[in-house]
Amino acid sequence: MKRGSGEGSGLITSREWKVGIVRVGGAKIRGGSRVSGRRADGAAVRAAGARTDLVAVEEPLEIRIDGRPLGVTMRTPGHDEELAAGLLLAEGVIAGPEDIGSIAVCRNPRNLEERNVVTVYLREGLTPDWERLRRSLLTNSSCGLCGKASIESLATRAKPLPAGRARIQAETLSSLPARLRGRQEIFAATGGLHAAGLFSTEGELEVLREDVGRHNAVDKVVGAMLIAKRIRQDARVLLVSGRASYEIVQKAAVARIPIVAAVSAPSSLAVGLAKAMGVTLVGFLRGEGFNIYSHPRRIDRTRARSRRSPQR
Repeated sequence: MKRGSGEGSGLITSREWKVGIVRVGGAKIRGGSRVSGRRADGAAVRAAGARTDLVAVEEPLEIRIDGRPLGVTMRTPGHDEELAAGLLLAEGVIAGPEDIGSIAVCRNPRNLEERNVVTVYLREGLTPDWERLRRSLLTNSSCGLCGKASIESLATRAKPLPAGRARIQAETLSSLPARLRGRQEIFAATGGLHAAGLFSTEGELEVLREDVGRHNAVDKVVGAMLIAKRIRQDARVLLVSGRASYEIVQKAAVARIPIVAAVSAPSSLAVGLAKAMGVTLVGFLRGEGFNIYSHPRRIDRTRARSRRSPQR
């Protein structure tokens, strides 16, 4: 597997596109498509007229299990096998990399329909609960009753995270958004993608994924760790570039990621799930400030307090 910048860094970045390379007007663009458009300030269109711009690619992906269709998701092409693996872990179809026999992704970028199908072949003897999967994938996050049922269902599949050894300095946590943003190559070009990054508690970026869907970005991060057989390692922080929803906390809990941070707000159901599953949830991670909504013991603020303490 190719790595990102820096020898021996272990960083997996969005450069590793397997599909989704679009050639328009002779320009090869990774993860983006070049279009013509007019920039408007308010109601006034600039006199300069049309110009070329980059937009993020969004295409449907059909995920199949042993040849049987599971569903279709809209995503940015690339790392499709990771997306599928991460989704199946989150939904309880698999418990680890040993449950995957193989993953097949079409490598023909010229055929839109063929390249948008990924098939996960499970190990022999493992059969999904298709009825439970159907109910789970139809769950609407705006339904409180469905949300409560989902929390109870998750509790039967994943135990709450123990206190463990995961602990991060507040100043290190505050530095993560800038580190994530600095690696968002496709967002820098298009301004149209969400990002998810997995960090060590020392602040090292280990996996970065970008996608038009925030949940897809998280699935790709988890799937990357799953395929690399580095899943369920303690002392990890998941950072997302937008808000923290119930689904994101769910995916982190199943992957045994103890700390979830978001640059924006969490939802009420995300907070409730984080409390129930032993996940430290941080929101509004901007500058040096942030809010801690659950299990604050994993955030070490002693250095920050010592800097504010008056000298005697």
